[in-house]
Amino acid sequence: MTNLASDNLFIKIAALLRDARSKVVSTINQTITLTYFEIGRIILEEEQEGKERADYGKQLLKNLSEKLTSDFGKGFSVENLDRMRYFYKIYAKRISSTVLTKSGEIQEEANSFKLSWSHYLKLMRIEDENERQFYEIESIKNNWSLRELQRQFDSALYTRLSLRRDKNAVLELSMKGQILEKPKDAIKDPYILEFLGIPEKSEYSESDLEQELINKLEHFLLELGTGFTFVARQNRITFDEKHFRIDLVFYNRILRCFILIDLKIGELKHQDIGQMQMYVNYYDREIRLEDENKTIGIILCQDKSEAVVKYTLPENNEQIFASKYFTVLPTKEMLKKLIEDTNR
Repeated sequence: MTNLASDNLFIKIAALLRDARSKVVSTINQTITLTYFEIGRIILEEEQEGKERADYGKQLLKNLSEKLTSDFGKGFSVENLDRMRYFYKIYAKRISSTVLTKSGEIQEEANSFKLSWSHYLKLMRIEDENERQFYEIESIKNNWSLRELQRQFDSALYTRLSLRRDKNAVLELSMKGQILEKPKDAIKDPYILEFLGIPEKSEYSESDLEQELINKLEHFLLELGTGFTFVARQNRITFDEKHFRIDLVFYNRILRCFILIDLKIGELKHQDIGQMQMYVNYYDREIRLEDENKTIGIILCQDKSEAVVKYTLPENNEQIFASKYFTVLPTKEMLKKLIEDTNR
């Protein structure tokens, strides 16, 4: 057998084994989570039977913890059992078709837990039900690791996506997650670029920022959202013997359009918006195919005047967007102020 044939054989078998391993891990995670859900149900029902005694619940968990730890080892502390109980309380209404048979075998009829127990431990700490449901949907849809879920929550993704939506659209966001149907759906304001490791008041150039984004492209794609693929950097366009360069070019497979990104240090100027309008017009007329949708332009800036953006762009604008970016995670106060400024 030649080396090439051997390599091809290895690649095929390795892919099969990785897929099988992934499915096994997923099945194990799901079984564990379903089991903890049922443990929580049994504990809560037993507590309700003895609700006349104020200390019944505490004593019940303590005794149960000692016996389970003795037979099954670590993982059944009073604190963990209380988490399972709380887990059932939160999800009992939604997961109504999971039952525990007399033999102790879990049967799943319709609904299921598709994330790991660690994911749900994080989700349970989110008080707002709509926000919690949004992060669960997005975690499943985008196959977020626990670290990615934590990062998206810390960067207030739900809040940032809610900024450009009315009450009905925000409710839909919590029920279905982020759905890309029109250009505005893909836009965040602000974008959080804390993964670059650039201090808040650090001095850097636009080319420095661009290079750091390329170096951390995987993280940047996660921040951009669903469906983005990288196309080019410093993309040169030429007409009338004049050369212009677009900082970053992406394509969104769901919206089926090019997305151009220009990076600006400092406050956004109306000339910056005009420049992006030129880039978008060029791509629409010279680059995009007939069956593709119109190009979107995003200007990422450190600061902007909403009035400058409003009066520079046409009232029916659906192509050019200006968003602030932070190189550190903003505080809740900063996000609250941003929401208030945007809604004025």
